[in-house]
Amino acid sequence: MRRDRWRGGSEETTKGSSFDSFWLVMARQGSKKSSLRALWSPVGPRLLITTMEVIHCSVLASGFLMVLLLLFRLSHSSVDGFSKVRGVNLGGWLVVEGWIKPSLFDGIPNGDMLDGTQVQLKSVALQKYVSAADGGGGNVTIDRDVASSWETFKLWRVSEVEFQFSCFGGQFLTSNNGGSSISATADSPAMNETFYIERNNTKIHIKLLNGNYVQATVNNQLNGNHQGDLGWDDNEATFEMTVVANNLHGDFQLANGFGHEKAQEVLTNHRNNFITAEDFAFLSRHGINTVRIPVGWWIAKDPEPPAPFIGGSLAALDRAFSWAKTHDLKCIIDLHAAPGSQNGMEHSASRDGSVDWPTPDYISQTLDVIDFLSARYANHPALLGIELLNEPSAAAVPFDVLVSYYTRGYHIVRNYSSTVYVIVCQRIGNADPMELYQANIGVSNIVVDLHYYNLFDPYFSNMNATENIQYIYDKRVPQLQSLNSANGPLVYVGEWVNEWNVTNASQSQYQMFGMAQLDAFDDASFGWSYWTLKNDRMHWDFEWNIKNHYLLFGSSSIKKPNSLLFLSLVCAVTLLNYLV
Repeated sequence: MRRDRWRGGSEETTKGSSFDSFWLVMARQGSKKSSLRALWSPVGPRLLITTMEVIHCSVLASGFLMVLLLLFRLSHSSVDGFSKVRGVNLGGWLVVEGWIKPSLFDGIPNGDMLDGTQVQLKSVALQKYVSAADGGGGNVTIDRDVASSWETFKLWRVSEVEFQFSCFGGQFLTSNNGGSSISATADSPAMNETFYIERNNTKIHIKLLNGNYVQATVNNQLNGNHQGDLGWDDNEATFEMTVVANNLHGDFQLANGFGHEKAQEVLTNHRNNFITAEDFAFLSRHGINTVRIPVGWWIAKDPEPPAPFIGGSLAALDRAFSWAKTHDLKCIIDLHAAPGSQNGMEHSASRDGSVDWPTPDYISQTLDVIDFLSARYANHPALLGIELLNEPSAAAVPFDVLVSYYTRGYHIVRNYSSTVYVIVCQRIGNADPMELYQANIGVSNIVVDLHYYNLFDPYFSNMNATENIQYIYDKRVPQLQSLNSANGPLVYVGEWVNEWNVTNASQSQYQMFGMAQLDAFDDASFGWSYWTLKNDRMHWDFEWNIKNHYLLFGSSSIKKPNSLLFLSLVCAVTLLNYLV
């Protein structure tokens, strides 16, 4: 059992208890509510809180959680007459993210060999790894005892048994002169870069289109001269394949993995059932006023988008706008996946993790998508905003290229509407959102989108509950306040989640973490949107959080202000009396 001491202005504490977290949230509320200010003061009477007192206070804290909702500024400020965005993302619906619903990928043959899967090949005869010297561009040898980047290849899937091998430098393995040698010199794949894979668990044979097999030679070279039948013993044409990473499970992997006909069946069922009209009714009942809807660039090519993408997402988006109008919700269309991929992740539909978007051709295609979406939805009463691009990579997308795109996209939207909000997302990685405030992208109804997660960075790995909440107030709130006062675009926390790296956290700790974020992100001048409505990982699932009371938010919490106000006063007095 933890003991906590406050002693004459210095804090000696074992952090992480529900009690710590409760008082941290109370402290924030106290900074805005004078009646509670005295509850958080490290300077003052000496207090020695024993183990039993911690238990009693934790019980009081848990009972007080719902009351604190009264103190939150939930939806009373507005943006041009519209209440601040209190939104939820419809992630994993029209842009596939396998981690949200892994079962979408069930049944794909060789499902561990999707596009972008990273593999290493070891000759069982030589006990050496296949290596593309300098990462590609030259010969291929079999002479490495330890595998690293030169020995790692990304798969491009042609069929369930046909594959191409992309090297670290971007070139492809190719068979020269009918297979007399194998090199890594092809800049783009075609017939000579396509190989059949025969598998026996982790052992494979690599077969050329002419029927010969790739083999290791005694002088550590790779050629395609082996003929005849093969067994699975330690012969020169057998290789051990190790899957190093299989992290990409997006639209490209699903469609190319299943093939067009089966993928169309899977995605049609998913789009019809994952998000429905009832979900919009649920959100409306629980105080949500906006949905942010991720879409992929291929929506502009519906109903017959380029292979391997599957049509039908445009009809689903039309349904979403109809449901939104019925339930008095607003829609933000978020271009989540741009042609060529703006960040190399599955949610940008990257084939192999490469970031190829920052080229004139892909940028021009992306602007065409913005034009298409603006023309179709600008005059729809449910449209609130269009987000020009989600999470461009700071490492791979130059800032000047991004600003040029954002500026051109802004003017395209303005060709169709003078009032629709144009949302620009900060770059992910090492980038300061203030850079967008100094970019002069447009003159009216511009919004900067920030994504706040206490995840995805080693910095958060060992934080306990109290430290996570403290971070919200020490870092997130000052940044939001600074951006609000920058005399530029509005501020939008377009993604956040009630999840962290705290193991075995209690329900009350989750509640307090969620309350802290709701309170802090209310400082965003445009509002916020939770990621995401539905997710197999329950704490990412907004619906699960609401129904199971892990996230205390919703119109139901403020339906009876008089009785709750009375309860809050009783609890406050009881707690104060206890401490005094």
